[in-house]
Amino acid sequence: MSSKNSNRLNVPEARSAMDKFKMQAANEVGVNLKEGYNGDLTSREAGSVGGQMVKRMIESYEKNL
Repeated sequence: MSSKNSNRLNVPEARSAMDKFKMQAANEVGVNLKEGYNGDLTSREAGSVGGQMVKRMIESYEKNL
């Protein structure tokens, strides 16, 4: 069984912007992220960062409607 990573950005130049966005979201919810691998995060911490990112994306979309 092969593993395929589907977490690829369509625009490779956007990597730094997404990393910055992720760090900002983590700071907002009080999760201490470090550069690189963050496999020591709990599921709750990782989920709260992802949830905050989605929340901010939805707010941005609604604001631009």
